[in-house]
Amino acid sequence: MLSIHNICLSFDSELLKNISFDVHEGEIIGIAGKSGAGKTSLLKVIAGLADADKGEIMLDNKLMVGPSQKLIPGHSEIQLVNQDFNLDYYQTVEENLRNKILHLPRDVQNQFIDELLDLIELSDLKHHQTQTLSGGEQQRLAIARALSLESKVLLLDEPFVHLDTTLRIKLISYLEQLIKIRKMCVVIVTHNSEELLNLADKIIYLNEGKIKRVASPHDFYYNYKSVKEGKMFGILNQATVLNKSIHFRPDEYEICSDNPEITLKFERSMFMGGYYLNEFSMPNSKKIILFNQNKMTNVEGITIRKKERNKLV
Repeated sequence: MLSIHNICLSFDSELLKNISFDVHEGEIIGIAGKSGAGKTSLLKVIAGLADADKGEIMLDNKLMVGPSQKLIPGHSEIQLVNQDFNLDYYQTVEENLRNKILHLPRDVQNQFIDELLDLIELSDLKHHQTQTLSGGEQQRLAIARALSLESKVLLLDEPFVHLDTTLRIKLISYLEQLIKIRKMCVVIVTHNSEELLNLADKIIYLNEGKIKRVASPHDFYYNYKSVKEGKMFGILNQATVLNKSIHFRPDEYEICSDNPEITLKFERSMFMGGYYLNEFSMPNSKKIILFNQNKMTNVEGITIRKKERNKLV
C-alpha cells in the first residue's frame, strides 16, 4: 500500500497543504483540480523527485526519502510518466524498451517488447530513433517503458493527452488488467477531469493545494457539492423551476408533454457517435443540453429526474 501522510510543499506560496491519502494494491486513484492546484508537484514528491517541506511517503510501511537524502533521485519501486517522457532520444524505440528489461531472458525480452509495441501501436517504428517520433508517439513509448519495469507504483501525469479515442480505450483496458495482475498502486493526474470518471476507482479533488473531497466517480458526477465542482466533470444544466434554481446533468430528465417543469424550444442536434447531444432554449433564452439516443426535434417539455446518489467513498 502507498500512504501519503500530511505532505506540505511551498515555493513562493503554499502549493500543498497537509495532503494525506492511501492507495491500495490494485487501486487507481484519480487526482482532479484546476491548473496550479498542486497535482504535478504532488506526483513529483511521491516519486522522490522533489522534497516536501513536511510529511512522509510510505510504501509497504517503508519510508521513501526525497532527493536531498539520496545520491540518485527517485525510487525503483515508483515510476512516474510525465510530460518530460525521460526517453533516450538517440536510441531506437526497441532499445528504449530493451534497456529496461535486460534482467529477463532474451526470448522473454523479445516477447515482452513485441507485446508492448503492439499495445501502443509503434511496431512499425521499432527500429526508428526516438528523436524522430512525434510527441504523441513519445508519450506512448514513455508509458510502455514504465509498464516494462513492473514497479509497485505507477504515477501518470496527463497520460492520454496525445492519444486518439481508440488507442486511449485500448491502453486503459490493458492498464486495468495489468494493475490487477501485478497489484500495482496507480495515481493519475489529468486536467480533463471527465477522463477519470471511467478510469479511477476513487477521485481526489484538489483545490488551492488542499484536498476538498474524496468520492467515487459516480458521486462526483451526480452528487457535486458546488457548481464549480460539478462543471469539472461534464456538462451541467441550470434551470429555474418554481422560482428555484436547479442544476442537473444532461441525462437527468424525462420527456413530459403534460405540465412539464421546463418548456423547451428545440435548437439543434449533434451526433456524438452512440448518442445525440440535443440543444434547447428555455423561455428565458438560456440554453440546456440533453443526451438521447435520438434527435429530440419534437420535444417541447421535460421534468427533471435526479439520479440516485451513491454513498461517498
